[in-house]
Amino acid sequence: MHRIFDRAFSDAAQALASFRADPEIQSSLLEIAEALTEVLRKRGRVLVCGNGGSLADAMHFAEEWSGRFRGDRPAYPVLALSDPTHLTCVANDFGFEHVFSRQVEAFGHEGDLLIVLSTSGHSANIVEAAEAGRRRGMRVVGFLGKGGGRVRGLCDWCIVAPGETSDRIQELHMLALHVLIEVVEEALGHGA
Repeated sequence: MHRIFDRAFSDAAQALASFRADPEIQSSLLEIAEALTEVLRKRGRVLVCGNGGSLADAMHFAEEWSGRFRGDRPAYPVLALSDPTHLTCVANDFGFEHVFSRQVEAFGHEGDLLIVLSTSGHSANIVEAAEAGRRRGMRVVGFLGKGGGRVRGLCDWCIVAPGETSDRIQELHMLALHVLIEVVEEALGHGA
């Protein structure tokens, strides 16, 4: 096997093993699943945001709820904060650090859930979104990396993926998000 393949698969396997072995991560994932189930059962909203690849992951997570994951079920109100016209309008008018917080202010309600994805935890727009969520009475979930950064202290629950590079961190975030969907679907009575 090519040395880069070998190294990449080895790094991914080590990161996953570390992720699975961390009791704090396992406990937090269970609590997040319970919170997500509670919000969706009440037809509350879940807002999700991130930058770059993390925004792509946020969009993927959201579409799994309004579309289909494993089986037929009702659509649930999970929204990725990804509208390009909004992002460019707010970046132009208020600054890029406000592109997510303005949508949180517009769509978030007390009791809703905000999920923020950041491989560093230091992105100003993610920090602003988490702060806006807290002001709105939302619970905040962080899928973070590299220690969690500034966002960590703003989260009710935090999953800090091991890994030194964004790709390994994002791979674990997406795996955890998929598992959450499976657990919550079953809790809502739509399991396979």
